[in-house]
Amino acid sequence: MKQRAVVIAGIVVVAAALAWVLFVALPRRYGPKPAAPVATTATGAPAVATGRKIKARLFYVAEDGTHLTRVERDITYGEGTLEQAREIIAAQMAPPGDPLVSAIPARTTVRALFITEGGEAYVDFSPELVTGHSGGTTDEMLTVYTIVNALTENLPAITGVQLLVEGKELDTLAGHIDLRTPLAKNLTWVQ
Repeated sequence: MKQRAVVIAGIVVVAAALAWVLFVALPRRYGPKPAAPVATTATGAPAVATGRKIKARLFYVAEDGTHLTRVERDITYGEGTLEQAREIIAAQMAPPGDPLVSAIPARTTVRALFITEGGEAYVDFSPELVTGHSGGTTDEMLTVYTIVNALTENLPAITGVQLLVEGKELDTLAGHIDLRTPLAKNLTWVQ
């Protein structure tokens, strides 16, 4: 009996020593080093020190008010699909300058953006996307596909886009388009 107690005590001591090595000693020596502060853009994306730019296709309301027009712009390069998606959305939401008109309501901001492994992007907007919207089938279609097409046209890894407001799914933006699932690219609205 005494011999059994000694063996158990030995096992406990060895297990404790092994746990200390694995969870205390090694992580201190080989664990991750603290990350250096990273400068970020207004979207929360890391700022690129090189100032590298890429061409992106952005969408604005066409002169006839019933279609979108595609405009190629230089935007900040983002490392990886998620960071590039953030840069594209930030560029799409920036005031376009005359004579272009944005289909996205003024003062709308992006709260978050994430992409699933399956390529579906979820863009979480501030309430102004709904409260500032003018309504109407055409205006709703232009707003929705400005966002969907900006991401899917520029990033082939993104297969669909779902709009959220304050972290919640929307049934519709202004009563006409079903937004309960991610939407695929639709260039029929582009002149």
